[in-house]
Amino acid sequence: MKKHRGKPIVPITDPKIAKYSEEHTTPESDQIKALIKSSDEELEYIDMLSGRVVGGLLKILIKLSSARKVLEIGTFTGYSAITMAEALPDDGEVITLEMNLRYQKIAQKHFDGSDVGKKIKMIKGNAIDLIPELDETFDLVFLDGDKLRYSAYFDMLLPKMRSGGVIVADNVLWDGTVLDPEDNKAKAIAEFNAKVLNDKRVEQVLLPVRDGLNLILKK
Repeated sequence: MKKHRGKPIVPITDPKIAKYSEEHTTPESDQIKALIKSSDEELEYIDMLSGRVVGGLLKILIKLSSARKVLEIGTFTGYSAITMAEALPDDGEVITLEMNLRYQKIAQKHFDGSDVGKKIKMIKGNAIDLIPELDETFDLVFLDGDKLRYSAYFDMLLPKMRSGGVIVADNVLWDGTVLDPEDNKAKAIAEFNAKVLNDKRVEQVLLPVRDGLNLILKK
């Protein structure tokens, strides 16, 4: 996936610092390493994989919050779903929503072959249609779906979060283009960040980690 074709971007982190941070983060499991290799062989671009630092942060957030019920918007090839499932207790569950048929097939293959696959339930379809049908209360949500719909997702997700639950929104800096948004996705993400900042039901911190993470805590 090429996010910005021919458009200038702002480096979020010095590449040497990013590499150092990754090297000093707990290594991924063998299952995740195999998933990365397989995804790279099957797809032209795998830059939508969450990566070691974001994955490590998701694991720690799950353990710190004693989360048991996790929702993911946007499965891709299953990296973050498996990573989060590894951090959940035996009775925990990741529900992950994906509409892309190719990604569904690849991800399900990895889930079926994973030691934690029994904790993962993939629901196929458009998240905008699926979220209202979920009769669940979630401890943590990893939001990594259609950037144009981040604000809509937020409005639908917050009532389904427990008090003290966390929404982790990925790509909220969009390669720095939110500083002066021109394309539709950069504008949508900038509007989402502003919306969350002004919502009195939550408190949040926007971290310049990888492509930007907005950690949103429901009061």
